[in-house]
Amino acid sequence: MSTVIMSQCWPLQGMTAAQKAVLISLADQANDEGVCWPSVGSIAKRTCLSSRAVQEAIAWLHEARIVQREYRTNSSTYYTVVPERYEPQAAAPKRRRRKHPTEEGANGAQGVNQAHPLNQAQEGGEPGAGGGVNQAQGRGEPGAPRTVIEPSVEPSGEPPSCLPAVPASPAKGRSKDEAEQARQEACREIWSAYSAAYEARYQTLPIRNAKVNRNVNDLLKRLGGEAAAVAAFYVGIEDSYLIRTCHDFGNLLSKAEAYRTQWATNLQMTGSKARQMEKTKANVSALEQALAEQRARRESNA
Repeated sequence: MSTVIMSQCWPLQGMTAAQKAVLISLADQANDEGVCWPSVGSIAKRTCLSSRAVQEAIAWLHEARIVQREYRTNSSTYYTVVPERYEPQAAAPKRRRRKHPTEEGANGAQGVNQAHPLNQAQEGGEPGAGGGVNQAQGRGEPGAPRTVIEPSVEPSGEPPSCLPAVPASPAKGRSKDEAEQARQEACREIWSAYSAAYEARYQTLPIRNAKVNRNVNDLLKRLGGEAAAVAAFYVGIEDSYLIRTCHDFGNLLSKAEAYRTQWATNLQMTGSKARQMEKTKANVSALEQALAEQRARRESNA
């Protein structure tokens, strides 16, 4: 969670409650660069909104330029929250909901009820007694106004389904959320270890962007719980190429398993050390070959 992004989002005005809830949810899950990648279902659970309402809110926030979207194939969408670019006037106003036929019927029935003479007075009755007559009359009687019962639930605008709703499994949802939180926490640990070692060596913080975030996540997949320790060890390797590239995180990912072995054996394998070991091995091999030839000559002379 980035407190900087959150503090910039809270005072913003000019949006609906649903749009503000989705924005705060994204800011709560974003890093200091405003980047996060939650699913629509995860946002819906956090904000108590429907998936459709979340999608509409994200579309409006994107039009208002406060949220940028980056679609990726076979993976979750990246969101970048940029409060300084917020322009609510750039977003189209929310479309008005079309009236449901039941509501139109209700309005029409009201007009009929008001115009029908039975509403004013029943023959031989008192004024105002028409309301009770309308409810008691049969539907088949000619000229009788209909009593329309409005639905207790607001229409959603989505086509009805003939299949029963399948309840979601709370336990499964919680396990998914817990797994995602654990992954994010592990990524934060990796970056904290790498960033601290980098700052100690170069007296400045490393750059973090969307590409680096993907690399951190990939390193976690390849090294698991050892990734943070390997990342800190990597920055301390004295190698001319790594020093020239300022121990770029991409170089760590390209040879992650090799650096993990060096970390596990506490052996920094530089280019000069590798050449020296290769030369030593060659000398040993040559000596062993010479001794073998000498033994063979002695055996033949004997």
